[in-house]
Amino acid sequence: MQPAAGTVTRAIVSFLFFPPLAVPALVYALKANRLVELGDPAGAQTAAAESKKWSKLALIIGTFMWLALVCCVGALAAGVYSSTR
Repeated sequence: MQPAAGTVTRAIVSFLFFPPLAVPALVYALKANRLVELGDPAGAQTAAAESKKWSKLALIIGTFMWLALVCCVGALAAGVYSSTR
């Protein structure tokens, strides 16, 4: 039984989006894997659910922050471009 399948990968990918929330995602993912090895499927399932929650938050917040950054840089570039014309 492997209830924690993909949790570590999801946590590592969320580091690209918003690292502060990816840290707890990775911690819970590693805990879930350890609990699977120890034979505690209920604990592993709970830890995997927590990891998934933190990964989703990191992805959502990170996506909005990256979009905001792109919009700000685009607006700045448009302002610079229009002032030089």
